[in-house]
Amino acid sequence: MSADLLTADLAGKPDALTALADRLARNDPYRALPALLDDEPAGILLLGVGGARHACAAAAARMRLAGLGAVAEYASAERSLPPGPDTLVVAVSAGGGDRELCTILDTYVERSAVIVLTDAVEGPVARYADILVPLLAGSERSGLSCRAVQHALALLLLLGYRLGAPPQGGDVSVSLRRCANATAGLLEQAPQWVPRAAAALRSPDGLHLVAPAERLCSAQLGALALRQGPVVAAHAVESGEWSHTDRYLAAVVDYRALLFAGSHYDERTVEHLLQLRGRAVAVGGEVPGAEMSVRYPGDGDPDVSLLTEPVAAELLAAHWWSEREGGGRAADS
Repeated sequence: MSADLLTADLAGKPDALTALADRLARNDPYRALPALLDDEPAGILLLGVGGARHACAAAAARMRLAGLGAVAEYASAERSLPPGPDTLVVAVSAGGGDRELCTILDTYVERSAVIVLTDAVEGPVARYADILVPLLAGSERSGLSCRAVQHALALLLLLGYRLGAPPQGGDVSVSLRRCANATAGLLEQAPQWVPRAAAALRSPDGLHLVAPAERLCSAQLGALALRQGPVVAAHAVESGEWSHTDRYLAAVVDYRALLFAGSHYDERTVEHLLQLRGRAVAVGGEVPGAEMSVRYPGDGDPDVSLLTEPVAAELLAAHWWSEREGGGRAADS
């Protein structure tokens, strides 16, 4: 694991997304779903570990908006939805957690329909699958599985569409092409914005990532990359909740926030943060009071934002990781 390997993994995101879009335009990975389910499932259980669980939580929330009974569960939970023909189980294996996933899948195998999303098609989790869906993320040598989780989220959105919860941005394959373009934009402009953002967000007390409820997984995935790579103390918080929770922490630490824009409460959050001498950088929109705003093509599209914006935190992780490996603080200008 190294910063250079993470940088290379991130650089491969646009091509990998385009390849996934091409595949989905030609081939529906869920074409066997009607034969697997007699009726709409009463419960949809999404399982994952680490970043995969955050993707599951975002997808489950989207499904609930369409009235589907979807829940994202910790794979390590002792009990969840009851097994049986009315429960559809979806397990995402993306870079770890096989032991936990296999343990909970033992409860559902041959009792509930099971869909597995993974690139380890010969791995232990894949053996539980009634429908096996490759992530097509390719090899990620950094060990952070950023591409795998991004692809898993896209494929979960597609599953929601097949079950009756259409993606907010339209056709998933089209959204993936837009996401590839947006990701390429962030990568191409990284030499201009990453050092500035890193300087504004540097703090001995770590980094706090703030996002709307609908895209909380962006903050969670970003925090995970920062913990795994440069080992930065990073925490995720929901935008509206910020003024009722992290506001108190901001009063006693050198609080820096990477804010994923789009909540009704963005301005209130930044206003309160500035009153407490904190600093913020916005991603995907202009927020008054933020020191800078990182924009990318299509950042007004909800699906593009959901699939793209974690890249901003991942690029910061690569930057700080590279500094740590260099044994000192690099110039942020």
